Amino acid sequence: MKVTIFGTGYVGLVTGACLAEMGNHVVCVDIDAAKVERLKKGDIPIYEPGLEPIVKRNHASGQLDFTTDPAPGIAHGQVVFIAVGTPPDEDGSADLKYVLGVARTIGQYMDRYTVVVNKSTVPVGTADRVREAIAGELASRGVAVDFDVVSNPEFLKEGDAVEDCLRPDRIIIGSSSERAIGVLRKLYAPFNRNHDRTVVMDERSAELTKYAANAMLATKISFMNEIANIAEHVGADVELVRQGIGSDPRIGYHFIYPGAGYGGSCFPKDVQALERTARGVGYQARLLGAVEAVNHDQKTKLFDLISRHFDGQLAGKTIALWGLAFKPNTDDMREASSRNLMEALWKAGAKVRAFDPEARHETHRIYGDRDDLALCDSAYQALDGADVLAIVTEWKAFRSPDFARIRDMLTEPAVFDGRNLYDPVAVEEAGLAYYGIGRGRSLRQ
Repeated sequence: MKVTIFGTGYVGLVTGACLAEMGNHVVCVDIDAAKVERLKKGDIPIYEPGLEPIVKRNHASGQLDFTTDPAPGIAHGQVVFIAVGTPPDEDGSADLKYVLGVARTIGQYMDRYTVVVNKSTVPVGTADRVREAIAGELASRGVAVDFDVVSNPEFLKEGDAVEDCLRPDRIIIGSSSERAIGVLRKLYAPFNRNHDRTVVMDERSAELTKYAANAMLATKISFMNEIANIAEHVGADVELVRQGIGSDPRIGYHFIYPGAGYGGSCFPKDVQALERTARGVGYQARLLGAVEAVNHDQKTKLFDLISRHFDGQLAGKTIALWGLAFKPNTDDMREASSRNLMEALWKAGAKVRAFDPEARHETHRIYGDRDDLALCDSAYQALDGADVLAIVTEWKAFRSPDFARIRDMLTEPAVFDGRNLYDPVAVEEAGLAYYGIGRGRSLRQ
């Protein structure tokens, strides 16, 4: 099939590459000319495991192309995906200016029946607004062209986006049009070979499903962080509690890992947007407000532990950070807990030596050159001249370090384990002070 995708971020680029991989002819449209030229040269602007070879292979074969010109893109696509950003507005609600801008562009050039697919994460009712925007442009042109608008939310995890796209656990199709549903069933047929993963519903239910999924996962994280903080105060170990409750199949082990707070481009934005959506229709979503508040406070946790260790005297100290991205297997720094920690340390007069396997360039793009930030080439290089070590991102490379080497390199040997990667006993037997999240130790020491 011929597919056009507006937007070449995580969602648009991964979706386009994977659809091309299945034999479709895909054109990706983006207003960023420099980005489009990079993609044509095989230079992938984001780090996502497995994405680069798929993009290069399908671009070389002619199955995947990139352009800044919307007209040929719209003329090409039987199915046109909208996969542009929906950043938070000033009040925390989703800003739809890019989505509606693409919708108007589609209406300006569309000349035959087209299935327009909302792939962006959007508030309930956006399909109606997209439909109105397209219809308005068609009316201004004085033409009558049939089209359908479908809500088809993405469920891609950064770091596993390619795998999630090629082997989805569900494909949500939000539409009341049998014609449009048939088109998308045909498009997604190669992803449904083992069993039908398609769930068909109305547009508003599909839009809410995406927000509900992310809000549920964020709720589990904030709940576990709340339990971790209780565990710290009562002298319990949250890791044992986690194992105890995770063995219950009604709860499970997914997303019940306490830590330094969630980040990224989805959870913070989507929880806020859903809460604002509820408020906009006169409902107070108290649980969502609490999820957001707990996460906000949790992002100060590592700094509080480090500050307590130094009795609030952080000026002149040097803190080594392992991990900068908001999660492993990505270079995404959006809403990353490392940013909260570094900015608080700098404000207190401390310096940072940091290492991340993928996010160093993104960190430099955000903060530039600073005397109080050294971006290092290896985990152990970050320890040179550092007083203590903080673990912020749970990269696999950090899971089995040489604790004796860490001890010898730090001037005040202590590990602040923001992801509970380590056994406290093993760390302390190696001669390091250990501070974790909810390990029942920080307040007892």
